Amino acid sequence: MTKSRTHYLNVNHTVGSWLFTVDHKRIGLMYLGTILFFFLLGGIAAVLFRVELMTPGSTLMESETYNRLFTMHGITMIFFFLVPSIPAVLGNFLLPIMLGAKDLAFPKLNLASWYVFTIGGLLGLGSIIFGGVDTGWTFYTPYSSTYANSQVILAALGIFIAGFASIMTGLNFIVTIHKMRAPGLTWFRLPLFVWAHYATSIIIILGTPVIAITILLVAIERIFQVGIFDPALGGDPVLFQHLFWFYSHPAVYIMILPGMGVISEIIACFSRKRIFGYKVVAMSSLAIAILGFFVWGHHMFVSSQSMYAGMVFSILSFLVAIPSAIKVFNWTATLYGGSIKLDTPMLYALGFIGLFTIGGLTGLFLATMAINIHVHDTYFVVAHFHYVMVGGMVMAFFGGLHFWWPKMTGRHFSEMLGRITAVVIFIGFNLTFFPQFIVGYLGMPRRYHIYPEEFQIFHVLSTAGAAVLAVGYLLMAAYLFHSLILGKRSSRNPWKAIGLEWTIPSPPPTENFIDTPVVDYEAYDYSLERAYEDDEEDHS
Repeated sequence: MTKSRTHYLNVNHTVGSWLFTVDHKRIGLMYLGTILFFFLLGGIAAVLFRVELMTPGSTLMESETYNRLFTMHGITMIFFFLVPSIPAVLGNFLLPIMLGAKDLAFPKLNLASWYVFTIGGLLGLGSIIFGGVDTGWTFYTPYSSTYANSQVILAALGIFIAGFASIMTGLNFIVTIHKMRAPGLTWFRLPLFVWAHYATSIIIILGTPVIAITILLVAIERIFQVGIFDPALGGDPVLFQHLFWFYSHPAVYIMILPGMGVISEIIACFSRKRIFGYKVVAMSSLAIAILGFFVWGHHMFVSSQSMYAGMVFSILSFLVAIPSAIKVFNWTATLYGGSIKLDTPMLYALGFIGLFTIGGLTGLFLATMAINIHVHDTYFVVAHFHYVMVGGMVMAFFGGLHFWWPKMTGRHFSEMLGRITAVVIFIGFNLTFFPQFIVGYLGMPRRYHIYPEEFQIFHVLSTAGAAVLAVGYLLMAAYLFHSLILGKRSSRNPWKAIGLEWTIPSPPPTENFIDTPVVDYEAYDYSLERAYEDDEEDHS
């Protein structure tokens, strides 16, 4: 065993060594624990209101409680799970290793970002404990800024602070990618995972200050009664929508772009092929990041926006779908003729492609003004959003977690249970959300818990699907936790993948590389597969 490997195994594992670490890998693992807590919290809220929705009348809770519950679900899932999950966890852990670096450019800033995010999350949790928020996760004014009888300011402060953690992480990633690449690792030799995080970081840096200022303005109007958004005070509520969606639509790509990077890595590995049209896929990430800032108005077709502005936003919304479609087409072309192996990460990747495609196509429905006006604020929108976010980003997150789990922990999970769970989650997801397309098209508004009896069958199906989905997630938690204790030790490259992260021990040593690697090959060059085969010594 090498000296660095021995040092890693003998490192001090006290609480203090974690809380004051500047090791990007440990910080990524701390982020993992934090965001999984919020995922659990948001999931519990979802289960509760799905049980309530099984009956057309008010059964378990009153309207006010229901409003607080779905708002809690939205805030925790979006701001404290979906936005940070892949960049903060997998990006933190893997990005420096993929670049051949020993750490991120600013290690202390990286640790500070986790503390800032945790403080923001605790404030968000405090808003729930002290009564909750009933505005919905969008905080639409003037209700949120003047009239809501709930903990709007505490939740807004939590989101405001957590936004700074995203900015810190995005800045760190951009500088690291520009300045700390290994010799020979040119831009077009970078893994697509890195390209995706580079594009995501651009959106974070440019977009997050907008939502931070917007949420701050809501708090200022609420505290000081300054007329910003409330018409009764001389404000403009549509201004809030412009500011909110200018960030929040690009935020969809903050959530989904890193997932696309994960899928590219998995597809290449388990089809044993270089990604078809590598450069086009890389550039499509930047295209999504840029075009995403020009489509916010398709959320406002039913506001005071003019018909002509709506037409422009509709066309732009169709345009932004093109680079996403390029990725799906190129992944499919990569699979064609590949030596495909259906291990657990690959099942999640294939699930992502199917579910994200449905989410993307239904997004074109919503980009069409006539259809949007019909299904605006119905369950059709809920289904579309979840097919993109849960069917897309969450599938990618768990696919990536399984793919790099042996690298992160040095342990294997049960492959059989992994495959079963992937299928269970796929079935449960579709049973949960596909009926919502139908009930939404039939006219069922979202955020209502009292509804006509003819819609009950669709809600019963959705609740049954949510139960299946919950079983899948609990099963995953069980076998991953089991693997930490009793899992078989992993070699450095259990998937026979190509990439710098697979050339070092599992788990990686503190400094990642003893000597700076030199890259003299193209990304995903599987003609090098023998050079990446496991060394039996790594099992020690």
